[in-house]
Amino acid sequence: MHQGVILVILPSSMEVPSYTLINYEITEIPTTQELRQGLEKGNDQIKLDTLKKIILLTLNGQSQPDLLMPIIQSILPNKNKHLKKLLHFYWEICPKYDEQNKLKQEMILVCNAIRNDLQHPNEFIRGSTLRFLQKITDYELLEPLLPTVRTCLEHRHSYVRKNAVFAIWSIYNKFEYLVPDAAELLQAFLVAESDNNCKRNAFVALANISTPIALEYLENFRDNLLSFDELLQLSLIELIRNDKDINANRALYLNFISQLLESSHYSVKYDAAITLTVLTNNSLAVKSAAAAFINIILNVSDNNVKLIVLARLSEMLSTNPNLLDTLVLDILNVLSAPDLQVKKKVIKIILEMINSRNVDQIVDYLKNELLKTTSSQDFERNVEYRQLLIQSIHTISIKYSQVASSVVDTLMRFLGDSNNPSAVDVISFVRQVVEKFPSLRQTIIKRLFETFSDVKSGKVFRGALWIIGEYCEQTDDIKMAFEKVRLVIGSIPILAAEQKAYDEQDYQNTNEENGQEQLITTTKVLADGTYATETKVSSAEDASRLAAVKAASKPPLRGLILNGDFYTASVLASTLTKLVMRLSTNQNLEANELNSIKAEAMLIMTSIIRVGQSKFVSTQIDEDSAERILSCVQALADEAASNSFKDIFLNDTKAAYSKMIHIEEEKVKEKNIKDSKVVKVQPDDLIAFRQFKKKTVDLDTKEFELDLTRATGADELKDDFMSKLQRIVQLTGFSDTIYAEAYVNIHQFDIILDVLIVNQTGNTMQNLNIEFATLGDLKLVERPSTLTLGPHAFHNVKATVKVSSTETGVIFGNIGYDGPGAAESTNIVLNDIHVDIMDYIKPAYCNEAQFRSMWSEFEWENKVHVNTSISDLRLYLKHIMKSTNMSCLTPEASMSGECGFLSANMYARSVFGEDALANISLEKNEEGVNDGVIQGHVRIRSKTQGIALSLGDKVSVLSYSARTMSSSFKVTSTPNAPSAVGPYVQAITHNGVVYASGCIPLDPQSMTIVGEGSIEPQATQVLKNLKNVLEASGSSMQDVMKTTCLLKNMEDFVAFNKVYEGAFAPHKPARSCFEVARLPKDVLVEVEAIAAVKN
Repeated sequence: MHQGVILVILPSSMEVPSYTLINYEITEIPTTQELRQGLEKGNDQIKLDTLKKIILLTLNGQSQPDLLMPIIQSILPNKNKHLKKLLHFYWEICPKYDEQNKLKQEMILVCNAIRNDLQHPNEFIRGSTLRFLQKITDYELLEPLLPTVRTCLEHRHSYVRKNAVFAIWSIYNKFEYLVPDAAELLQAFLVAESDNNCKRNAFVALANISTPIALEYLENFRDNLLSFDELLQLSLIELIRNDKDINANRALYLNFISQLLESSHYSVKYDAAITLTVLTNNSLAVKSAAAAFINIILNVSDNNVKLIVLARLSEMLSTNPNLLDTLVLDILNVLSAPDLQVKKKVIKIILEMINSRNVDQIVDYLKNELLKTTSSQDFERNVEYRQLLIQSIHTISIKYSQVASSVVDTLMRFLGDSNNPSAVDVISFVRQVVEKFPSLRQTIIKRLFETFSDVKSGKVFRGALWIIGEYCEQTDDIKMAFEKVRLVIGSIPILAAEQKAYDEQDYQNTNEENGQEQLITTTKVLADGTYATETKVSSAEDASRLAAVKAASKPPLRGLILNGDFYTASVLASTLTKLVMRLSTNQNLEANELNSIKAEAMLIMTSIIRVGQSKFVSTQIDEDSAERILSCVQALADEAASNSFKDIFLNDTKAAYSKMIHIEEEKVKEKNIKDSKVVKVQPDDLIAFRQFKKKTVDLDTKEFELDLTRATGADELKDDFMSKLQRIVQLTGFSDTIYAEAYVNIHQFDIILDVLIVNQTGNTMQNLNIEFATLGDLKLVERPSTLTLGPHAFHNVKATVKVSSTETGVIFGNIGYDGPGAAESTNIVLNDIHVDIMDYIKPAYCNEAQFRSMWSEFEWENKVHVNTSISDLRLYLKHIMKSTNMSCLTPEASMSGECGFLSANMYARSVFGEDALANISLEKNEEGVNDGVIQGHVRIRSKTQGIALSLGDKVSVLSYSARTMSSSFKVTSTPNAPSAVGPYVQAITHNGVVYASGCIPLDPQSMTIVGEGSIEPQATQVLKNLKNVLEASGSSMQDVMKTTCLLKNMEDFVAFNKVYEGAFAPHKPARSCFEVARLPKDVLVEVEAIAAVKN
């Protein structure tokens, strides 16, 4: 037996009931006699099952009127609680009127039974019966029961009284004349009532029946609303929201809401704050509402509630900028919450509120929070929070220069942080401050020297070395920089020092394996990018000595180099080169001192290369790093080219960084301008209908209406007609007995299939059923019901599929129906419906650090090879971005200019919160090599396998379609025919057919007219040009299928035809010939052709 929740809307008593079709799993429909026997002779369980069947049959249009009396006789007297509950469902739906629309006589017995239940000593039976009466719409049944319902208002049990209140309200709404004194009755009940739930129900009913009387009741508690129960306080707020005459009572309502803001119940405080902002835009009211929100956030422990209220506070801030500045410190106190998501939301709000008046307060607070993360016992747990604070201070300091100097010293304490991301954020901040604020450079350089030896990370070292190389301009600073480099790199040459330590290492044989050989295996990256293993034979003594040397304590930068970080080593070489070149510009420096420093710098560089090729490093130095270091040595050694090298090292690198900073600032300015120019409400938007409400408009709409709008999906942007057509999928063929097509409607996490079914035969199709099934993370939640389709009739059915992740899914199925014959049954297999994951992927943005962090974290990668005939690298990148809904993170400046390769990072996020990263690497072949096509690959990474594979498949399809599209159109350009001088080409080849443009009698070299005034030489030159174009396109005159000939004078036709016949003989293509008034350059003839490509 199929069970489920049934929602039935009943008509008025004088109308014929409308039945709801409910799918029920009954293999054989029982007869009326079988149901009667189940009611009369069965036990309680059989009666229960029988009554369920009767209800389902009645809902599906089979009312079973003959069973009304057996139900009254057998079920009505039964004391079983389940039967009584089910009986209430039956009374709701059963036909109560005869053919003359008069109440059946049997219903008098039902009415008497209901009255007995309303007088039952068990309070729960009374309450359940009162709830049942709220659904009855029959005047004849309700009128005799009304006195009993009124007496229930005085029952000793609150459960009966609260349901009696709603029963009175329900009867009043349907038949107001039955309870004309409902308002006074409920007012008296409200005054005398002591139970909070009953008072809440009575107030809700009274507010809907008569708002003035409800307000009269509230006047007695005007200054004491906080004594009300939470439910009653919420009901009061609901009354204010729903009052149609809100303007007349605005002053009274403001008094009520102001009191409720002080409520001890946070749900009341929240609703009161929202309602206050709807009632008035007064600055004091807005501040009071914001203060209430902050109080809720500080005192509620549930993080979800905190995030919801913070979102509301952020929305209030966007509509009331600069009005909440006095509450900045109160909002900052929310940072004491343990949840990181709450902290992130608070920081985001604070960054929107910051201005020149409160920036000092905010920065001081954030600095204190940052220092707390180092003293906290749970140090590791604060890593992400510390990084968030550093990034926030970075953003504020760049925007407000007056605080930059005060935070630099605090942040630079974290350069030696063991948490690599925090230290990287600090050095990034320092680098930007040094560039933007020249007055702070000297102070920062000195502070950087002090913390240089504490640095542990290669990324931080690279940033610090770059700053030293670019901004150390004074001789004393340069000399200090060399001292600090010596300190962090140790004694040089590095190889000699490591060899000496190796030789001095005392090896003691403590086991019997002394002298035995040992295999040492290492992994290397070959030139083609593949991995290979290398095995060496070493004695146990050598291996032990080498391990001891590697494990010995070393200066930080030396340790990084020996561990294989040669990228940092190349940055060190570049920094030393810059320092030496800048030092060489000092005229007061003696040559011997300059040469000594230059020699030391070159020694450090060559020392790095030598040790990188030795056994003392974890991995051998890569070719790129070695080449970069050698180029630095060459730059210092080559005196003749020193000026050109100086310009590159001292000017170009710094200019590149300055340009990058400028571009980032321009992006921020453009975004701010764009945000400030957003028009949320047009001046003539006076009427705010919920159905017509714009998605981006923020109006004072009732909260429950907004919830209804979101729940029904009415806030979604509607597709236009053409986009709807693109979502139609043909499920069967035109020659099938049933034609079916589906409109695939994507609604958030659901796919709604609206299927049109057309009977293309002259027979009635019975038991027609559509069965759908799914593959992937799809779940069918609503199946189409069985129906009967008449001859040439059509019908629409719907099915709902739930989507749970961004993976490629497939919906398949079949249509089955019974024919006119008893044994005729037909099944038609439907075409598959493929779910497009692009409907669930949206462009997103993240910074470079976040991208790199996710790239290293995500384990699923899909590498898709690209081979397309699109000749423009940027065009192909835009094609991929548009088709995959991904945003490009690589700055525009990095991709500017023309070169033969392109590399870019892309990012997107699904509606399920899944991140998708992509790196596209393309190379354009030279002209004449593979026709200048683009080759390369796209690497896609994600946390889950599904999105990586799905996006990879999408890119593969796009690459193939682009290649097919591009390769199917081949443009002909040959010097043996006149060049195209307008918006056209000589010829285009498509699908093996050459379409040649019209040729005129021009000499290809001189571009002058041949045989001016004479048809024969002009015709000869025209056909010669046409022949050359066809041959360059892979065709010939013998492959021409049709020509179009244009003559200025038809009297020249005979002479032209003679030349024409000789050019094509023995072939005779189809031809059209016209006389025209004028041709280009006033020539006498023009010929165009369509030809087939050879083979």
